[in-house]
Amino acid sequence: MRVSRAQVGVILALLGNACVKKSQGTDPLTTTAPPPLATAPAPAPRVPPSPAPRAPKPPAAPTNSKNTGRFLELWTDIHDFDNGYFSAEGIPYHSVETLLVEAPDHGHETTSEAYSYWVWMEALYGKVSGDFSFLKRSWQSLEYFMIPAAADQPSTSAYRPNKPASYAPEGDEPSAYPVPLDGSVAVGRDPIGDELKATYGTSDVYAMHWLLDVDNWFGFGQRGDGTSKPSFINTFQRGTQESVWEAITQPAWDNFRWGGKHGFLDLFTQSGDFAKQWKYTNAPDADARAIQAIYWAKRWADERGGDASVNDLSERAAQMGDNIRYAFFDKYFKTMGCTSLDCAPAKEYESAHYLVSWYFAWGGAIPERSVWSWRIGSSHVHSGYQNPMAAYALSNIDTLKPRSPRGSSDWAESLSRQLEFYRWLQAAEGGIAGGATNSWKGRYEAPPPNTPQFYGMAYDASPVFTDPPSNEWFGFQVWSLQRVAEYYYVTGDPRAELILKKWVSWALSNVRLDPNGGYSIPSSLKWSGKPSQSWDADNTHFDPKEANFNSTLHVSVTSTTDDVGTTAGLVHTLSFYAKRANDREAERVAGELLDRMWAKYRDPLGLANPEVRKDYKRFADKLELPKGWVGKMPNGDSIDNHSTFLSIRSKFKRDTDWPKVQKYLDGGAPPEFKYHRFWAQAHLALAYGTYGWLFEEKKNP
Repeated sequence: MRVSRAQVGVILALLGNACVKKSQGTDPLTTTAPPPLATAPAPAPRVPPSPAPRAPKPPAAPTNSKNTGRFLELWTDIHDFDNGYFSAEGIPYHSVETLLVEAPDHGHETTSEAYSYWVWMEALYGKVSGDFSFLKRSWQSLEYFMIPAAADQPSTSAYRPNKPASYAPEGDEPSAYPVPLDGSVAVGRDPIGDELKATYGTSDVYAMHWLLDVDNWFGFGQRGDGTSKPSFINTFQRGTQESVWEAITQPAWDNFRWGGKHGFLDLFTQSGDFAKQWKYTNAPDADARAIQAIYWAKRWADERGGDASVNDLSERAAQMGDNIRYAFFDKYFKTMGCTSLDCAPAKEYESAHYLVSWYFAWGGAIPERSVWSWRIGSSHVHSGYQNPMAAYALSNIDTLKPRSPRGSSDWAESLSRQLEFYRWLQAAEGGIAGGATNSWKGRYEAPPPNTPQFYGMAYDASPVFTDPPSNEWFGFQVWSLQRVAEYYYVTGDPRAELILKKWVSWALSNVRLDPNGGYSIPSSLKWSGKPSQSWDADNTHFDPKEANFNSTLHVSVTSTTDDVGTTAGLVHTLSFYAKRANDREAERVAGELLDRMWAKYRDPLGLANPEVRKDYKRFADKLELPKGWVGKMPNGDSIDNHSTFLSIRSKFKRDTDWPKVQKYLDGGAPPEFKYHRFWAQAHLALAYGTYGWLFEEKKNP
């Protein structure tokens, strides 16, 4: 099993407020902002990223560390512009290769995920070399290109926390869309909107949008001009069954220039009065990963006597952590345990689950006549998105504590809640199950009888998407548990140790090291049963003697892989755990996997294994559209009831690799590719560098 499946990466679903009526069913909103709660400092200026050297030369590798040397080799490969990891503007592509479809539907898009890995890799480079200028450049680029500027979110001053958004149900299938907006459903109050504005002196949201068309391949342009680059775009938005092969790429700034009569808005919601608007979706796990990276940068810089640029980045990371608290709240700020549309709207923090949910989103009018703005959280929480390391940093490290009155304490609550969540979801074998939702089917329905609950949220084996099941991929296990392992390494928290000890034992039992130098790790997982009981907050179940805890929840490995990205995640997890727990077997297996990957898959661009893409048959998948809906993409591709994934992305046919796919569509064998995904190459570099730091260097901090 490879990592490049449609269900992995950052498949995001803004499964509701894809568009908003001009009045949202209330009196038209004006641009008059509510008075600030307190005098706030002006936000820090956004600085354009400085030019990057085309082929930087790292310092010589420490002679006593084989794997630190490998880290520097990979770092150099990634930074050599001739290798194709970065655009001319210095933006990291999702992959070097262009013909790639998974969560992003083109290889030269980029994601907040890729940016977070870039920041993480540069933090470790600063530790190894003492040069934090590359880290500074990566955050400048992140801030400049991935966080919408004031001009990209022009009507945020009209946002009203007491009227955050109009309710829209989520459909089960793309065919259920467009769905109606229903202003009669009571929504709760956003408890942090005024606080953030008062703290930072702006209503603008300081968080990354998840998807960027780096080269303007689709042609939407910046703010709908059709020509400039990069361009904020979005996909998905039509229910749990919508895979990337059924999605329609659309601009985040919809000025009705493309699509149909109402742009792309009426593919998602029904309205008698559509308005031109902007809308952004955040993948909070990526922002949390970037914050996690800045924690390490600050720690490593201070060990060298401090660095002013890292201090500045710490403040910006803290501001980001403040803003992504929107991930802690129910989508429409309903109370926890809501099982009907009539449930009470929440007051203050009654809508907080304190977990890192799948997304949050914000949007508003492109100013013409009326001006308004909206925000939503998410009711759906996946175990793979949790980050106790970021929660620890934001609640315990003074330079990373958010400035808002409740920011740090909210993250402290989140830290405990996340660890409880892992424990509640840990299967008898050790794997971590899917997650929970406060809005069953995205419509606040009552969950099936006897569904276990976590602080009122119902257990969900596959939160957010089901084509294929969202927790099938082993990569979510290593992404998430790596953060637990880092947290355990730093703090020694026995709660984290209890979770990790069982998980590591399960993971190691499913690693195979072949006599011929090959290896395999888990790829696809199958889940059965459910947590044995609802979570009891008064009995947190962290007693190691609870031998039968979750004996009714099970996981099995249904396929294996030697995918280098997922293996890097496993090594990274094992390394931090092994160092703190003095687990020599975990250390040995991690080292073996590093050596075997290097011997088997090292190439001029990094490390890559071949992938047979049977899913590329779905280039021919027909798109589900409302009957009679017609429109056009910027390049003239028609969008109608005969459209397919390929027909609205006909530029793929000009790709140099397209003949391989066409031969497959014509009845030939599935094509084979080697992909150099930015996140995977960065995680490989991190795995090698971390192992070198923890186990090979003579003096480890």
